[in-house]
Amino acid sequence: MRRTAQAMAAVIFSVGANSSPAASQGSDALIADLSSREIAITTGFAGTALLLFGTVDGAGDIVVVVRGPKRREIVRRKQRVAGVWVTGQSVAFDDVPAFYFLASTRPLNDIAAAAVFAPKRIGANNLRIVPVSRADVGRTGFRRALLRNKARNGLYSENQGAVKVKGGRLFRTRVFFPSNVPTGNYAAEVYLLRNGVIIGDQSTPLVVRKVGLEANIFQFAHQHSILYGIIAIVIALGAGWLAGVVFRKA
Repeated sequence: MRRTAQAMAAVIFSVGANSSPAASQGSDALIADLSSREIAITTGFAGTALLLFGTVDGAGDIVVVVRGPKRREIVRRKQRVAGVWVTGQSVAFDDVPAFYFLASTRPLNDIAAAAVFAPKRIGANNLRIVPVSRADVGRTGFRRALLRNKARNGLYSENQGAVKVKGGRLFRTRVFFPSNVPTGNYAAEVYLLRNGVIIGDQSTPLVVRKVGLEANIFQFAHQHSILYGIIAIVIALGAGWLAGVVFRKA
């Protein structure tokens, strides 16, 4: 009986240890979560903000990175020809995050060396944005233009110093998603650093998707593209005919 009781106690202890939230996240010094793990885009969607919050075990710096789905981006250079602006050279980049947000307790330069952040791709300058064509590898100007365009559209932002810590344990920051935020699977990554070293990290999934009538139209257009095109043409012709009748009577 004694051996049986000891064996049962050992099993209970083992299951409890493996199912703890800290163990599942890989670090008992950091726990973080989002106020919502889904963003629903409707017809009147004008952007939204989510609260990212958590706790840390002891002093340290927090760095938050939210990444969107990767896609191909094409940067085109406009040039003036005979007094007219036309599209000139273009460079295509693969694996470009559609959305990138960074927030931290302090400037990154004060938290750790650049070599600490580069492997984790923390900071837009550390993103591995490589041209599709090897002939375009040396065109760094197009890469800088891509980052500028993303920032101008509100899809890339860095808010160093925006993570607030209270009582040395609780931290929080707000992540804003603009109205043009792309749909797809996102990841909210939180890093805990001490003495210039990453000692804990956690990743939380986030989904951005369309809902309602707009979602139904979007799915129909992709699943039945030919029929969607025919319907769009018919509607356009009908609207043109109706407008002609109205103005003729006027």
